[in-house]
Amino acid sequence: MHNLAPSDLLHRLDGQDEPTLTGTGALVEAAFDLSHRLDGKQQLVAMTTVEPWTLLIEPNGYLGVTEDLAPAASAGTRWVSHFVDINGLDAFLWAEDSVRRLWFEPMFPDERWGTTPDESLDVMHSIGFHFGDDSPEADLSSLAAFALAQHLTGVAVAPELLEGTAFTCGSVEVR
Repeated sequence: MHNLAPSDLLHRLDGQDEPTLTGTGALVEAAFDLSHRLDGKQQLVAMTTVEPWTLLIEPNGYLGVTEDLAPAASAGTRWVSHFVDINGLDAFLWAEDSVRRLWFEPMFPDERWGTTPDESLDVMHSIGFHFGDDSPEADLSSLAAFALAQHLTGVAVAPELLEGTAFTCGSVEVR
């Protein structure tokens, strides 16, 4: 989220405060622990400020690409999110001021929805998304999605950021 503090983002998600955690290992462990303790009804979200953005990580969730939640939470700001699960299911969402500007599955970028689905098309081609009959030897769609998010936000998600940062954490109802 652009120009929105972690506490404000957690409030928009109707979340509750959880203890601060450092590094992805601690986040993943806490996410699965929370899910088990609360029968999958709550999920962990972890946030940190990377000026002027708030980076949100969901070790075991997908709220960031949920179309009924993310666009509404983007009121007055910009929301850029990427999701991929262990089975390769993926989604990318760019919402701004409650409007879905771009939504697509990174493995299938030919099909895009939103008010500006083609605005970043040249960038998408240049950073490695595969379109049409272009058959890649390896699936790099997740890396391309991170590169597109970086293009839209200016924030590079690097291992050092993920491992060395203390994250403001919260629990949010699974929807």
